[in-house]
Order: sequence, then C-alpha cells, then structure tokens
Amino acid sequence: MNSTTLTSETIELTPRYNLPIFIIILGVALSLVQMFVGIITILFGFFLLIQANIIKLKFTPKSLEVYRQQNKIREFPYTDWQNWAIFWQPVPILFYFKEVKSIHFLPIIFDPITLKKCLEKYYPLS
Repeated sequence: MNSTTLTSETIELTPRYNLPIFIIILGVALSLVQMFVGIITILFGFFLLIQANIIKLKFTPKSLEVYRQQNKIREFPYTDWQNWAIFWQPVPILFYFKEVKSIHFLPIIFDPITLKKCLEKYYPLS
C-alpha cells in the first residue's frame, strides 16, 4: 500500500451483538434467581443492542470519530491519546483509551478484531 491510500482511508467498524446478547441471556438467568437484578440486566443488554445499531465508530488517519446514525457527535484526535487497551482478550468486552484530559471506556459492541487492527495502525503502542 502506498501512503496516499493510508492517508485517505477511513474505516468504519461493523457492529457486533455478542456482548449485548450475552448480557440479555445472563439477565434472563438472573431473573430466575433475583427478578429485579435480572430485569435491570436485561434492560442494560437491550440498551447495548440499540447502541450497537445507532453508534458508529470510524477510524480516520487523524482521529477516532463517533457518530450517532449519520451525525458526528465526537472526535478524538490521536495526537491527544496517551494509551489504549482492550480488556479481557479471550472475549473482548471493554475498550479503554486515555487522552490528555480524560479517560474513556466503551463496551465492545463493534468488531473487536478490526478495532484492534485500527488501534495498532493509527496509534501503535510503544
């Protein structure tokens, strides 16, 4: 690949529903033991399911962009990043990144393999 391709490339992560579905199933099982906790867990799972359909992450050569449907709601320039991590590698459930002024945690409701490749490409850890 030449550098022209790399500088104009934007990668949008595809949604993954594994985590929300797992949380919903966990909530159903919990509701057999503790109804209130189970219902809260199921509602959280449905919330993540809806978020997976609405929220889009796009990696551009200069920043990570967050969209709600077609509207860009946040932009995180890589120049402000200090660190990132994907927690629990066997089954990735949480994406963390630290900027100069703040820390962010996102549930893995996107393709974790592409997420990791984009992170390594646009902000490789030393």
